[in-house]
Amino acid sequence: MNGPMKRRFVDQILVMFGREPKKPAEISPKAQEIHLYKKGNRDFIAEKLHARAHAEPSHTWRNRRWITLLLANLLFVVSYWFDVQILEGALTASRFIGFHLIDLNSALQVMLAHKHVIVNLFIGTGTVLVLWILLGGRTFCSWVCPYHLLAEWAEKLHLFLVKKKLVTDQTMDRRLRSVFWLVFAVLAAATGYTVYEAISPTGILSRALIYGPGLALLWVLALLVFEVFFSRRAWCRYACPIGLTYGVVGIVSPLRIMYRLDACFHEGDCRKVCLVPHVLDTVIKGRAIDTEVPIGPDCTRCGLCVDACPTGSLKFDVKGLSKLM
Repeated sequence: MNGPMKRRFVDQILVMFGREPKKPAEISPKAQEIHLYKKGNRDFIAEKLHARAHAEPSHTWRNRRWITLLLANLLFVVSYWFDVQILEGALTASRFIGFHLIDLNSALQVMLAHKHVIVNLFIGTGTVLVLWILLGGRTFCSWVCPYHLLAEWAEKLHLFLVKKKLVTDQTMDRRLRSVFWLVFAVLAAATGYTVYEAISPTGILSRALIYGPGLALLWVLALLVFEVFFSRRAWCRYACPIGLTYGVVGIVSPLRIMYRLDACFHEGDCRKVCLVPHVLDTVIKGRAIDTEVPIGPDCTRCGLCVDACPTGSLKFDVKGLSKLM
């Protein structure tokens, strides 16, 4: 990894914690050539218009993700109601064919509340840690979390209302998520109680699906109403500590979205559909520091940008393997 890429990697981590993306201070010579070619070049503009005219909408990765998410959560339901003992428990803590699986953020909250490392939790957490290191931490958010799916649907309604000028989208400071992570960690340590687990929409929905609905669903409904009428995806973007925990895990993940500068026409379609658009700052014209740039760890690997890109400049990539294939 060269100097600019190292700085880019550090910048991506800082952006995950809430810092706003910045223009790059240094761009590789090859990337500069491509940026220069794209400035007012008539051939490039013609290529761009041709690609736009022949682009076919795709929902391949979105459909795969929705199916995976629904099946993963339904497996909990089937295991409980039919007592097949395949996937027991809920997303917070479960057992898959004898293997203990403990949500990383939940385990951290419990250990902070009890003020010591619990061996059984540590073992179950280790299994999950390895899984999400391989798949990319925030893959959990878009491919497994049930609240994420509801928030995605609520976002579609929000955008429809925005288009009709019935509501406006209110953005907030993304550093709030890091603040909330610290607040919930301090509350667990100070009170001896896992405060976050009591209000986590992920845990509430998972338990409701398996064991039946309860009054806690009113809290989930309130969050969705807030996101529809005030701020799109507010919980995931500005509050949820689970996303930040898994984002940190994803820093070393080999699975990522790779951006290719030469194929990009900078239409902005990818950023319009992205669930966390700050991670795609590199696709803005003149921002890419190299001909290929991996998208940062706050990316949920949802695949919406891959579906939206008319030229294939955004693709799933496995570090160290893709170039061998």
